[in-house]
Amino acid sequence: MIPALDLEDLRFHHPGQPRPFIAVERLTLAPGERVLIHGPSGCGKSTLLSLVTGIRPLQRGDIHIAGEAFSDLSQRRRDAFRADHMGVIFQAFNLLPYLSALDNVALTPAFSPRRREREPGERAPAALALLRRLGLDETVARLPAHQLSFGQQQRVAAARALFGQPELIVADEPTSALDSGHRDGLMRLLADQCERGGSALLMVSHDPAVAPFFHRSLAFEALNRAARHAA
Repeated sequence: MIPALDLEDLRFHHPGQPRPFIAVERLTLAPGERVLIHGPSGCGKSTLLSLVTGIRPLQRGDIHIAGEAFSDLSQRRRDAFRADHMGVIFQAFNLLPYLSALDNVALTPAFSPRRREREPGERAPAALALLRRLGLDETVARLPAHQLSFGQQQRVAAARALFGQPELIVADEPTSALDSGHRDGLMRLLADQCERGGSALLMVSHDPAVAPFFHRSLAFEALNRAARHAA
């Protein structure tokens, strides 16, 4: 079975630091596997995800996603590959502020026809169905993103990442602005959609309450322990 994610010997230094900030020897996710990385704010969880997604240039190491040598691709090919095979829930959401919530989600196929083919039916109804499952009705879904609350924007960002059943979903603190009810609703949707589409989920969070929704839970300090010794 080809892993959804396989990374090996990752290293990342901040300028002027003698030791790496990130030093992860190995992390593998099977197709459909949900893995949580937990740790306090500022420890490097978001930096790790930026390396996994190719948003931050990799200084050393190998990353394979769905069998493709992702870390060997040019920046242009990495961007195209990410659009086709990864759904990313950014901590800052990265929504287009003057598009509606619905249009932000339905825009995904414009960047990836492959993901459009994996989502049955018309784009707008499929996007609206995802938003409704996250507790956003049609009235809210048609509001411009800049008029939504922080928590509503967080759920729109999650729906956008899920659209089209990508092989790997990467989520950076997606429940941080949600109350316990909406948090659990989002986590149930993430788990359900991963099972339906066979997507793997790699998520970082400082909230231990989300751990029951995952197959594995890893402490970032233990995963990154090589950083204390590597040069």
